[in-house]
Amino acid sequence: MLTRRLHLPYSAGLVAAGMALAVLPFAPTLRLTKELLFNALLPPLIFEAAFHLDWKQLRRDLPVVLVLATLGVALSAAVTSAGMYYLAHWDWLSCAAFGVLIAATDPVSVISTFREAGARGRLLLLVESEALFNDGTAAVAFAVVITFAGGHAPTALGAMSLLFATVVGGVACGAVVASLALLLAGRTEDHLVEITFTTIAAWGSFLVAEHLHLSGVLATLTAGLLMANYRSLGEISPRGRDAVEAFWEYAAFIANSLVFLLIGVRGAHVNPLAVPFVSAILLVTLGRAAAIYPCCLLFARTGLRVKLRHQHVLFWGGLRGALALALALGLPPEIPMRDQIVTISFAVVAFSVFVQGTTMTPLLRRLGEIPAAPGL
Repeated sequence: MLTRRLHLPYSAGLVAAGMALAVLPFAPTLRLTKELLFNALLPPLIFEAAFHLDWKQLRRDLPVVLVLATLGVALSAAVTSAGMYYLAHWDWLSCAAFGVLIAATDPVSVISTFREAGARGRLLLLVESEALFNDGTAAVAFAVVITFAGGHAPTALGAMSLLFATVVGGVACGAVVASLALLLAGRTEDHLVEITFTTIAAWGSFLVAEHLHLSGVLATLTAGLLMANYRSLGEISPRGRDAVEAFWEYAAFIANSLVFLLIGVRGAHVNPLAVPFVSAILLVTLGRAAAIYPCCLLFARTGLRVKLRHQHVLFWGGLRGALALALALGLPPEIPMRDQIVTISFAVVAFSVFVQGTTMTPLLRRLGEIPAAPGL
C-alpha cells in the first residue's frame, strides 16, 4: 500500500522491507535457497503467467521469442563472460558460470514489474514469454558449466543432445501431466476439485521434470498453456475457471511477495564493495543489448518486425532476480570464486530491482506504451 502511494514498484518496496527485517532482533530464519525457490515458489509463478498467455498471439510471435530465448541468451552470456575475464581477471570457468546464470531474465521480476506498470498487447506478451522461455536455455548451459566444473568436458554433440533432451523432455513432461489433469477436470464441475487439478499440474509437472533432470520451467509453462487453451480432453467449467483464475492470481501474489522479501533478507548481508560490481552491472547491461538488438534485427524485414521502442523496453526490462540468485546459491563448492559470484549476483539483482524496476514505468510512459499518470 505504501509503495503505491509513493508510485514505486512493490517489488522494490518488498526488497527494502526484507533488508529492514534482516537487521531486527526477530529477523526471520527462512533463507532464500535454490531448493525453496524451485520446489515451492517458482511453479505457481510460472503456471499463473502461462495460464494467462494469449496462445494465438504467442504462436504468431514464437519465432521471435525462441530466437531471443536461445541465441539471445547465448550472446548475453558470451559478452558477460568475456568481459569478466578481461576486466575482473576471473578464470574462464568462473566467468562462464556467472555469465550463464545471469544471462536469462527472471520471469518473477519481469512479469510483476510489467504487469504493475500496466503494459499491454504484443509488448507484454514478448516480455513475458521471453522471460519464461529463456530459462530453459540458461538452465541447460548452466548444467554444461557444472559438468565442466566436475572434471567432465562434454563434446559439442553431447551439449546439443543435452539441450534437446532437456527442452523437449520438459515440454513432453508438462504436456503429459496437464493432459491427465485436464482429463480428470473434465469429469467434474466442482470448482475446488478443478483448482486442485491445476495445482497438481503446476507443481507436479515442475517436480517430475526436475527429478528427471529436464526443464521444470518449460514443463510448468507447457502445463499452464495446455490447461488454459486445450479442450479436446476436457475443460474447466465456467464457474471453475473464475475460481481457478482468482486462486492463481492470489497464489502468484503470495509467492512473488515471499521471493522479494527473501531477496531483501539475504541481500542485507551482502557486501557489494567486495567485488567489481560496477563492471559486472555494465557488462550484464551490455550483454542484454547484444541479446536484443541483433536478434530483433533478424526480423526487421518480416511481418514479425519488433518496433524499435519495443526493443528499448525489452533491453531495459531484462530484469534479473530470484532465479539468478537460486542458480548462484546452487553452485557447487568446486567452482572457483563461488562466494564472489554469489555476491556479485546479488549486486546485479539489486540494480535490477532498484534502478531498472523503478524506472520502467516512466520509460513506458515516455515511449507511449502506457497512458500518462493523472496530472502529468
